[in-house]
Amino acid sequence: MHIEWVPNRGWRPTILLRETWREGKQVKKRTLANLTKWPEEKVEALRRVLRGESLVSPETAIAIEQSLPHGQVEALLGTIRKLGLDAIVASKPCRERDLVMAMIAERLIHPSSKLATTRLMHTTTLAEELSVGDTDEDELYHALDWLLARQGRIEKKLAGRHLAEGSLVLYDVTSSYYEGRTCPLARFGHDRDGEKGKPVIVYGTLTDRQGRPVAVSVYPGDTGDPTTIPDQVKKLKERFGLDRVVLVGDRGMLTQTQIDTLKVSPGAGWISALRSSAIRDLVEQGNIQMSLFDTKDLAEIASAQYPGERLIACFNPLLADERKRKRNDLLGATEKVLTGIVNAVARRTKTPLGKAEIGKKVGAAINRFKMAKHFTLTIEDGLFNFTRNEASIRREEALDGIYVIRTSEPAENLSSEDAVRNYKNLAQVERVFRTVKGIELLVRPIWHRTEDHVKAHIFLCMLAYYVEWHMRKALAPLLFDDEELTERRKVRHPVKPQEASPSAKRKKT
Repeated sequence: MHIEWVPNRGWRPTILLRETWREGKQVKKRTLANLTKWPEEKVEALRRVLRGESLVSPETAIAIEQSLPHGQVEALLGTIRKLGLDAIVASKPCRERDLVMAMIAERLIHPSSKLATTRLMHTTTLAEELSVGDTDEDELYHALDWLLARQGRIEKKLAGRHLAEGSLVLYDVTSSYYEGRTCPLARFGHDRDGEKGKPVIVYGTLTDRQGRPVAVSVYPGDTGDPTTIPDQVKKLKERFGLDRVVLVGDRGMLTQTQIDTLKVSPGAGWISALRSSAIRDLVEQGNIQMSLFDTKDLAEIASAQYPGERLIACFNPLLADERKRKRNDLLGATEKVLTGIVNAVARRTKTPLGKAEIGKKVGAAINRFKMAKHFTLTIEDGLFNFTRNEASIRREEALDGIYVIRTSEPAENLSSEDAVRNYKNLAQVERVFRTVKGIELLVRPIWHRTEDHVKAHIFLCMLAYYVEWHMRKALAPLLFDDEELTERRKVRHPVKPQEASPSAKRKKT
């Protein structure tokens, strides 16, 4: 038996399975089947069988010894190349650039130490894709040093891409705890991580108005947040070449001292907020009255205390209710603890507690909930009583739900509503810190021994977040994200809570 292709003019050949034999001098054929409708692979397999070849199935002929995940590697490296981040880090390909790209990608896949990175890269196709499979931790640290030396140029390129003259720049500061004793940056200061007894390292991030990171600066752990402002203004004006910029910072950052410094810096504007003590002064002076909010929930006011500034007073009744609820809960919790001390003092009749010992117990209890200002205390040897300071409570209640935005920008450049919206955009910087500190990037705990390696590590995490930020935007339709949030932030109500967009509501259902 054999397979025969019979030409068919104008049509595909006819494929026949035939049997051939000889009778005397004649060769005779008999058609056994018409295989024209068979797929070519099936016909070829039958032809090989008829020739006497042994066929082996792919499952038995091929043994899979190793299968490495590739999808996440392709997504990350594809995003990096599409963004041109590799070209921003270094315009020409080199070993150090490949190692940095590998560390950025691995930080998003398996955030870990540099030693673990050299191992975990081999659990995906990352090492093979970038040809860095033979690297070790010493070479990664060398690449970190190389990256740190280029940080200024990289940040300048990012600023040139995302910032322009007159841009709003968001800035905030956080800290992360440090494990070890060798890095001079690690000092005891304001710990935002809740790890008591450990030194911290402070770092501040500049982003554009959408929360896209542009630059990061690292400071010793005992650095106060406001003292970092002059350094950032210098970076924006001198290194990035921006003659006109508006810095957005929270009220703990842009203090009056720093605002006075910005006033004498040409081309530097700001948006911030007043502290509660300053708002109380405005209320007591009559500059802020609740009648201002009868028809609107924000009103622009003026005060001689803030010459050359615009003040936008806002009132949020939901925030007022929340502050009242929280204060009542804290007052109740404080009273419960103080009542326990009163009973303990009353029980000590044989050896009464001294005034100093009672004061120590009361101080520890009352400062726990930060409610000392709302209580009047009587402490004597063997005696302790307390009462609520109703006048203090009423004075604070008068400020419930009120906050005041302050800005140097004139009304023709920035409306009152936009000033409030842009201040609330500081939540975008908070998202940077939440992501960098969270399980996505794990910037902490910091173990690096030298100052340069700590700075390079934090800068590397910022670049990794830069990639994640763009991936989240690109994949927003597939994620549980509000796809319309960026545009809605520009027109949302400046005071009321943000409502979910129609697309986000559909996702929730």
